[in-house]
Amino acid sequence: MIDWRQVTPAEVERAMDEYDRLGAEPFFAAHGFAPTTTYGLVRDGRTYPPKAILGTAFEFATGDRLASADFEGGKAGAVKVLGQLGFTVQRKGER
Repeated sequence: MIDWRQVTPAEVERAMDEYDRLGAEPFFAAHGFAPTTTYGLVRDGRTYPPKAILGTAFEFATGDRLASADFEGGKAGAVKVLGQLGFTVQRKGER
């Protein structure tokens, strides 16, 4: 079981900043994730892939890289953790 308590909002923000800096495809290639299909992490009108951002934030916090298969991305996984950290995650197509 992954201890998400190690991840703070600062690491999540850092991961989103890196996504902005690199762009989607280079970010996915660098951190081993893929685009999201169901949910979007929202910040300042931009949408980010929740699972990729949380996995990268975990790597920033701990130095340990997670594979996409290591954790859930949906409501019981990344969406829940990011919500508990105070972030807005919406189902794609919702406002």
